[in-house]
Amino acid sequence: MNEEPLILEKDGRGVARLTLNRPEVHNAFDDELIARFTDLLGGLEKDGRVRALVLQANGKNFSAGADLRWMRRMADYQEQENRRDALALAELMRRLNGLPIPTIARVQGAAYGGGVGLIACCDMAVASEDSMFGLTEVKLGLIPAVISPYVVAAIGQRAARRWFLTAGRFDAAEAHRIGLIHEVVPETRLSDKVDALLDQLASSGPRAVTAAKDLVFSVANRPLDTSLIQDTAERITRVRASEEGREGVSAFLEKRAPGWVADKC
Repeated sequence: MNEEPLILEKDGRGVARLTLNRPEVHNAFDDELIARFTDLLGGLEKDGRVRALVLQANGKNFSAGADLRWMRRMADYQEQENRRDALALAELMRRLNGLPIPTIARVQGAAYGGGVGLIACCDMAVASEDSMFGLTEVKLGLIPAVISPYVVAAIGQRAARRWFLTAGRFDAAEAHRIGLIHEVVPETRLSDKVDALLDQLASSGPRAVTAAKDLVFSVANRPLDTSLIQDTAERITRVRASEEGREGVSAFLEKRAPGWVADKC
């Protein structure tokens, strides 16, 4: 059995799969896993061959959030040590959220606390029908602080005010309704659904996909003013003039596969 807490695998299509591998503690994370996770994301960001990342987990549950043994240690930390730990987790979430390549969370079983944060940081999320979710921090006298920007962006203020304050658990149907999860399927179909999303991503220009993700971050919550209009016009101007943009349009007009698809055939 592989005892690595995180397993990174890459295939010939440019898909990286990062697997949480601590099933004995429901894939809860501690300071060591956070540091390793952050380092691996940094490597993926620099690897020009990787076109998509699937975040998944071994065992029954996706992630129970913070490891209890780590939480016990934190209870004895001084303020400076607590701040260091909080910033480390915040950096992990920031890196995952901002990764230039598309990211897909494959979720089974339970996802609580920081586990919900990981899902919210991914571009797409697919969950099994029997999965359960919770932002349970206030039950411990804590708050979901460093994950809050990403969770609130995913589910909105109204839903966040309910689930942050009550710490209630909710099912996959509710997670889908509030926007945390995009697709809910039987657990036996999780891999098929993820593969279908990967196929859709593979058919699109890889640089265009990265630019489209950056576009979302750029326009979100900005006023519709001259600056925004100018910015979006400049973006499409650059993309149209790019090698990939010209190839994509030419392939469409000539009714053939573009080069980024043909290269994978």
